[in-house]
Amino acid sequence: MTPTQNKRAFRKDLLLAGVMVLAGLAISAISLAQLVPSQTQMAQTTPPLQSTPGAENKPPAPADPVTTGARPTEIPPQPARPDADAQKAGATPVLPPAPAEKTADPIPTRK
Repeated sequence: MTPTQNKRAFRKDLLLAGVMVLAGLAISAISLAQLVPSQTQMAQTTPPLQSTPGAENKPPAPADPVTTGARPTEIPPQPARPDADAQKAGATPVLPPAPAEKTADPIPTRK
Protein backbone atom coordinates (compact mmCIF):
# COMPACT_ATOMS: atom_id res chain seq x y z
CA MET A 1 0.00 0.00 0.00
CA THR A 2 1.13 3.46 -0.78
CA PRO A 3 1.13 6.18 1.87
CA THR A 4 -1.88 7.83 0.19
CA GLN A 5 -3.87 4.62 0.40
CA ASN A 6 -2.85 4.22 4.04
CA LYS A 7 -4.16 7.71 4.83
CA ARG A 8 -7.43 7.01 3.01
CA ALA A 9 -7.88 3.68 4.81
CA PHE A 10 -7.10 5.30 8.15
CA ARG A 11 -9.61 8.12 7.54
CA LYS A 12 -12.19 5.62 6.39
CA ASP A 13 -11.69 3.49 9.53
CA LEU A 14 -11.74 6.58 11.76
CA LEU A 15 -14.98 7.79 10.13
CA LEU A 16 -16.58 4.35 10.56
CA ALA A 17 -15.53 4.22 14.24
CA GLY A 18 -16.98 7.71 14.82
CA VAL A 19 -20.28 6.73 13.19
CA MET A 20 -20.45 3.61 15.36
CA VAL A 21 -19.79 5.63 18.54
CA LEU A 22 -22.48 8.15 17.59
CA ALA A 23 -24.95 5.34 16.86
CA GLY A 24 -24.23 3.80 20.28
CA LEU A 25 -24.76 7.14 22.00
CA ALA A 26 -28.03 7.67 20.14
CA ILE A 27 -29.32 4.22 21.11
CA SER A 28 -28.31 4.83 24.74
CA ALA A 29 -30.12 8.18 24.78
CA ILE A 30 -33.29 6.64 23.32
CA SER A 31 -33.30 3.79 25.84
CA LEU A 32 -32.72 6.20 28.74
CA ALA A 33 -35.62 8.32 27.52
CA GLN A 34 -37.82 5.21 27.56
CA LEU A 35 -36.76 4.36 31.12
CA VAL A 36 -37.68 7.75 32.58
CA PRO A 37 -41.34 7.72 33.67
CA SER A 38 -43.46 10.19 31.77
CA GLN A 39 -45.70 11.06 34.73
CA THR A 40 -44.75 10.92 38.34
CA GLN A 41 -47.40 9.47 40.58
CA MET A 42 -47.99 10.91 44.00
CA ALA A 43 -49.15 8.78 46.90
CA GLN A 44 -51.96 10.05 49.07
CA THR A 45 -51.32 10.09 52.77
CA THR A 46 -53.83 8.90 55.32
CA PRO A 47 -55.71 11.54 57.27
CA PRO A 48 -54.61 12.13 60.86
CA LEU A 49 -56.02 9.72 63.42
CA GLN A 50 -59.11 10.80 65.29
CA SER A 51 -60.51 9.30 68.44
CA THR A 52 -63.74 7.32 68.37
CA PRO A 53 -66.79 9.32 69.42
CA GLY A 54 -67.65 8.51 73.02
CA ALA A 55 -64.18 7.04 73.75
CA GLU A 56 -64.07 8.90 77.07
CA ASN A 57 -67.03 6.86 78.38
CA LYS A 58 -65.71 3.43 77.34
CA PRO A 59 -63.51 1.40 79.69
CA PRO A 60 -59.86 1.00 78.68
CA ALA A 61 -58.65 -2.18 77.01
CA PRO A 62 -57.64 -5.00 79.37
CA ALA A 63 -53.96 -5.30 80.17
CA ASP A 64 -51.89 -7.93 78.39
CA PRO A 65 -51.47 -11.14 80.42
CA VAL A 66 -48.11 -11.50 82.06
CA THR A 67 -46.16 -14.55 80.95
CA THR A 68 -43.86 -16.14 83.48
CA GLY A 69 -42.06 -18.38 81.04
CA ALA A 70 -42.78 -21.38 83.27
CA ARG A 71 -44.27 -24.56 81.89
CA PRO A 72 -48.00 -24.93 82.55
CA THR A 73 -48.65 -27.42 85.31
CA GLU A 74 -52.28 -28.21 84.50
CA ILE A 75 -51.37 -30.61 81.68
CA PRO A 76 -48.96 -33.38 82.70
CA PRO A 77 -46.47 -34.44 80.03
CA GLN A 78 -47.46 -37.60 78.17
CA PRO A 79 -44.90 -40.37 77.55
CA ALA A 80 -43.98 -41.18 73.97
CA ARG A 81 -44.45 -44.91 74.63
CA PRO A 82 -47.32 -46.18 76.75
CA ASP A 83 -46.51 -48.40 79.69
CA ALA A 84 -46.72 -52.21 79.45
CA ASP A 85 -50.27 -52.38 80.87
CA ALA A 86 -51.54 -49.89 78.30
CA GLN A 87 -49.84 -51.80 75.48
CA LYS A 88 -51.56 -55.00 76.60
CA ALA A 89 -54.87 -53.13 76.57
CA GLY A 90 -54.29 -52.22 72.91
CA ALA A 91 -52.59 -48.82 72.99
CA THR A 92 -50.08 -48.34 70.19
CA PRO A 93 -46.81 -46.50 70.80
CA VAL A 94 -46.53 -43.03 69.29
CA LEU A 95 -42.98 -43.63 68.09
CA PRO A 96 -42.05 -46.65 65.98
CA PRO A 97 -39.41 -49.00 67.38
CA ALA A 98 -35.84 -48.01 66.64
CA PRO A 99 -34.23 -49.86 63.73
CA ALA A 100 -31.78 -52.60 64.67
CA GLU A 101 -28.73 -50.83 63.25
CA LYS A 102 -29.35 -47.81 65.50
CA THR A 103 -29.65 -49.83 68.70
CA ALA A 104 -26.32 -49.91 70.54
CA ASP A 105 -24.94 -52.29 73.13
CA PRO A 106 -25.65 -51.31 76.73
CA ILE A 107 -23.08 -49.04 78.32
CA PRO A 108 -20.85 -51.06 80.64
CA THR A 109 -20.72 -49.91 84.26
CA ARG A 110 -17.42 -48.75 85.67
CA LYS A 111 -15.86 -50.83 88.41
